[in-house]
Amino acid sequence: MTRPAGFAAYITVTSVYWAFMLTDGAMRMLVLLHFNTLGFSPVQLAYLFVLYEIAGVVTNLSAGWIAARFGLTSTLYAGLAIQIGALLALAQLDPAWSLTGSVVFVMAVQGASGVAKDLAKMSSKSAVKILAPQEDGSLFRWVAVLTGSKNAVKGLGFLVGAAALALFGFVPSILGMAVILAVIFAVILLRMPSGLPQGRKDAKFKEVFSKNWNINWLSAARLFLFGARDVWFVVGIPIYFYSVLSDGTAEGQRAAFFLIGGFMAIWVILYGIVQAATPKVLRAETRSGGVLISAASFWVGVLIVVPIALAFATLLTTGQSTALTVLIVVGLLVFGAIFAVNSALHSYLILAFTDRTLVTMDVGFYYMANAAGRLVGTVASGASYQLGGLPLCLVTAAAMIAASWLCVRRLEP
Repeated sequence: MTRPAGFAAYITVTSVYWAFMLTDGAMRMLVLLHFNTLGFSPVQLAYLFVLYEIAGVVTNLSAGWIAARFGLTSTLYAGLAIQIGALLALAQLDPAWSLTGSVVFVMAVQGASGVAKDLAKMSSKSAVKILAPQEDGSLFRWVAVLTGSKNAVKGLGFLVGAAALALFGFVPSILGMAVILAVIFAVILLRMPSGLPQGRKDAKFKEVFSKNWNINWLSAARLFLFGARDVWFVVGIPIYFYSVLSDGTAEGQRAAFFLIGGFMAIWVILYGIVQAATPKVLRAETRSGGVLISAASFWVGVLIVVPIALAFATLLTTGQSTALTVLIVVGLLVFGAIFAVNSALHSYLILAFTDRTLVTMDVGFYYMANAAGRLVGTVASGASYQLGGLPLCLVTAAAMIAASWLCVRRLEP
């Protein structure tokens, strides 16, 4: 079988994105679990990730223009370099610092990591539109494989982060990830294949703000969709599981780290597998764009059922029971599978709606909305859990999914 032009560049970009997301997932789990053991409240834990998400909003707006102006390789390289710097900075955290000083420092480092992540994401997703063949549903397949495999690798990163914290401690784990990324960065600087656009000097920043209403409504739907995920995913579920699994001893703490990291890893890996399989599940090769838009409306409508059912289950159960924990695990796995179909559809539709000449601009704007959703979800996760525990996290998630459904309904074929 003949490989399409640009395949080598696609494989290289995908591989770099894998390495990046492995460290991103591990870093998030390291920070969350490490600071939870130091006694941080749910709201304080959420604060640690706020600047990460704010940085994503700003970065995606500007990164689309930067890539259009200076080329996709420039933003990909910048993302890797900044992430290496963020990891090295995080390793300098001193336990003797005050609580306020530690929070401010970690927020700043996480902000830099957020910039890095979204530079790499925008570069990778835009590359698919440019490199993928335009016939036989190839665009949906290529973007589904990139997105699905990325999430599977990020899930593995959650497990790696939790295991590394239990086995090696905070600082050695952070430094090890920095070394791995530095080696990868050196390799791609020397061996990056051709095929990615080099930029155009007439690119204007105002082009970032799309005049295509399908892109604007899809971006709004993405904001609420990812807010719904992170309102329980960032703080609520990890801290709930820690309260159930840890007995307060050092050994119990380590066991809880492995179990929490393992569940989060399995969740995201399965989520990634479903994403990659979505084109086959939906028979996308034989369906028109209008049918796929209708499918997006249907699947987000199905998604809302899960958090509502779980919220009722938690409200009707007194205290923490094994049966409730098992129900939550099963419910979240179902949520992840349905969410993956929604996410894959969105990732395809944004590339289908955009023009090749404006792809970095439109993808940047779309992932700006994605980052805004994660920001809203992150803040709501800490606040909801602190005010009403897991039930309030789930009710808030259901409300955000309903808002996403209303936005998807505005899409036109």
